[in-house]
Amino acid sequence: MKRLVTVSALLALLMANACSKRASTAPEPQAKAFGAAVAVISGDKQMAGVGSQLEQPLVVQINDAKGTAVSGALVRFSGPAGMAFTPDHALSGSDGQVSTTVTLGSVHGRYQIKASTRDQSGKSNGIGIDEVALGYQETLGRMLSETHCVRCHENESTAERVSNHDNLSAAPHSLSDGSVVNKMTDANLAAIIGHGGTALGKSPEMPPYAGTLNKAEIDALIALIRAIADPPYRPQGVLYAVD
Repeated sequence: MKRLVTVSALLALLMANACSKRASTAPEPQAKAFGAAVAVISGDKQMAGVGSQLEQPLVVQINDAKGTAVSGALVRFSGPAGMAFTPDHALSGSDGQVSTTVTLGSVHGRYQIKASTRDQSGKSNGIGIDEVALGYQETLGRMLSETHCVRCHENESTAERVSNHDNLSAAPHSLSDGSVVNKMTDANLAAIIGHGGTALGKSPEMPPYAGTLNKAEIDALIALIRAIADPPYRPQGVLYAVD
């Protein structure tokens, strides 16, 4: 009996040590320099499904008051509940830059990340960076957009498609161009998607898709357009506590 108790106690001690090691975290690196501003280099305004990792890493640069890159400054990344960053803090490299991999939360919508650093006085300096988590409807809209829309509405070609943007007499706006799409009602967007540009007195080069897409698919495209609009879409008649 005594031997059994001794073995049990030993196992408990080993498990406690293992849990302690798993729970411990590496000490935060000490800043070797300080920056006055944070600038986004790449990876902002991306979109992915809820709970997914963004395709491109988020890269920021720490600059001094003169705009020169600062090496060795401590940068922290934070965001709404459910987001994850790998790493969530690091020292800027010789080019003043820090990169992190971002995983979105489980709720669809716009997420604002904060990348921050401190100057020599201890004052925090940071920047807000928007990313979009797509729910089921917006994800469907994205798939439909890749098939039917982006070839004309995006001016850059990719390995998967050649852009037709510059071949059109009336240059199409980006689907995320809030200065254009935010002025249009959902009914107007449905009309132009379903019946083409002439439905709203616009270019006939915008073809009708009513014979190709059903109502649910057109609604999904509209949901995507609303989700990715820059500046963000704000329906009329809705009050916002924070601007």
